[in-house]
Amino acid sequence: MLLRYIKREPVLIIAAVVAAISMFFAPEPARCLSFIDWRVLALLWCLMIVVAGLRACGVFEALAFRLLRLSRRRQRLLSLILVLLPFFVSMAATNDVALITFVPFTLLLLERADLTDAAPPLLVLQTLAANLGSMATPVGNPQNLFLYGYYRLPAAAFFRTVLPISLLSLVLLSVASLWALPHDAHIPLPPRPTPRFGWKLPLYLLLFAVSLLAVFRLLAWWLAALIVLALTAACDRQRLKQADYGLLLTFVCFFVFSGNLAGIDSLRELLQGWMEKNAMLTSALASQVISNVPAAVLLAPFSRNWQGLLLGVDIGGLGTPVASLASLITIKFYLNSRQPQSGRFMGLFLAANGLGLVLLLAAARLLY
Repeated sequence: MLLRYIKREPVLIIAAVVAAISMFFAPEPARCLSFIDWRVLALLWCLMIVVAGLRACGVFEALAFRLLRLSRRRQRLLSLILVLLPFFVSMAATNDVALITFVPFTLLLLERADLTDAAPPLLVLQTLAANLGSMATPVGNPQNLFLYGYYRLPAAAFFRTVLPISLLSLVLLSVASLWALPHDAHIPLPPRPTPRFGWKLPLYLLLFAVSLLAVFRLLAWWLAALIVLALTAACDRQRLKQADYGLLLTFVCFFVFSGNLAGIDSLRELLQGWMEKNAMLTSALASQVISNVPAAVLLAPFSRNWQGLLLGVDIGGLGTPVASLASLITIKFYLNSRQPQSGRFMGLFLAANGLGLVLLLAAARLLY
């Protein structure tokens, strides 16, 4: 049972180990609880509950079905829609939820149409789309939510920083997607999803609005969490089990780890030096090794250059399979599909991610 849990939550286990080790080197280990950003944890939990509720209502499947019905006989339009669905959905529902929703949907469509050869390029583009679309909003991914709160960013400054790169990503993905499907492809329409909206859809739309008000500091974060907890417990209690508590605990561990490191003078000076030289490149490279969410938490205390750090961890979600842990969702789904072309998929994944990483870092360097 322990081994099964370790396999299911390897990042949490690693985070817990490094947090525990850091306690031995911390000047003031008794202060570890003060390093935890409870606001970020509460808002992340609220968004997890809301998105779980919207998924249970079938919102994303219904959206995909309607768009597919309009485009299934026009291959380039269909390919464009399949790629851009996770791009736009990830802005509100996070990159991992977008991939959990649309990667299995796409695999099912391609298997029904006997087009499994088109799966590697299409799924790679969907993964890029989810990771890049999510950078456009404070709630699109955990690192954005953390940095938005940590630096107390004004909404206008945040959007001014991320939207140019998001728009460039949208253009590049749109062009690349036009050739992802064969021109003679015929996609049979899947069964119409059973409507499950009912009275719960207005509830979760209301809770999403409450969460956004808290993200933009128009409502106290603790009050938003209480509202989400109370209404969900009263109306849809089972949804409370569907938050990713492993991710929340991982955040706690990295808060403790980064707080302890910040108290070590020599290490603080080293990391501050790297961040002062090039915050964007440092955070992007760190993301390739420890993934972009831990990189954001680790490096934020060592730099005031929030623009460089924000762009670095967001663009740094491209590259290696662990740069953004959401990418592992696509890899897992594809490798467990029928007749996967593992070598071709990983080759395309690394090539597309590497090219995207270099192009967007260069563009960001020119823009900022």
